[in-house]
Amino acid sequence: MYYVYVIRSEVDGRFYVGISENTEKRLEQHNKGMTFSTKGYRPWKLFFAEKFETRLEARKREVYLCI
Repeated sequence: MYYVYVIRSEVDGRFYVGISENTEKRLEQHNKGMTFSTKGYRPWKLFFAEKFETRLEARKREVYLCI
């Protein structure tokens, strides 16, 4: 299973959209500063997540949410 997730920065309210097989672990990585594009806006909270059968389906949804 793949998840499209949206996290929200508690610093300035910005959103970040991504794909992961484990949203809890991925959120932990974002909050530890392991992701260059999000480390300056920590802490992050999970805002939304959707489950998909394939990575391709998840990627299509991620692209849609980023537009």
